[in-house]
Amino acid sequence: MSQLSVKKAVSETAQLVAKDPKNGMLVYKANTTWQGDVKSSAQIRNFEPLIIDEPAAFGGGDTAVSPADLILAALGSCQEIMYSALASTMDIPLDEVSVKLSGKLDLRGLLGMGDDDQIPPGFQSISYETTIKSPANDEDLKRLIAAVEKQCPILDTLQRPISVTGKAVTENTLVT
Repeated sequence: MSQLSVKKAVSETAQLVAKDPKNGMLVYKANTTWQGDVKSSAQIRNFEPLIIDEPAAFGGGDTAVSPADLILAALGSCQEIMYSALASTMDIPLDEVSVKLSGKLDLRGLLGMGDDDQIPPGFQSISYETTIKSPANDEDLKRLIAAVEKQCPILDTLQRPISVTGKAVTENTLVT
């Protein structure tokens, strides 16, 4: 898809949402199924199932990406998509966008070895570096970067506390 096609799709979507905010409400869904050991599969829309596994250090076969890998990939790819979409609407040409990401995790939290829950089981920090190649001037690129940093949904999700609710259902009872 060309930058012109992206611009057209984003503009049409923006018009639909401006006309009726209900057009902007989306629900994403995924279903995951345990495959044994520390391996899962995820069914997302009509795509082939995505296999998720852990490295050998976690008892996995290291046959696929881990959930932690997916978080980093989600952030990086969302950034790249937003650069493409926003650059197209801002008429800023892009030649290349790539993101290098790193997440720090302390296994003591994951293994329940932390004192007084002071060591979280998840990432303690995530960092990224985005490389942008474009013939655009610095002022336009600064506007683009600011817009992406403000509007990237995965970056926002990771930075802002959000409500996550759930329940666990056993054969005979509901455990919340």
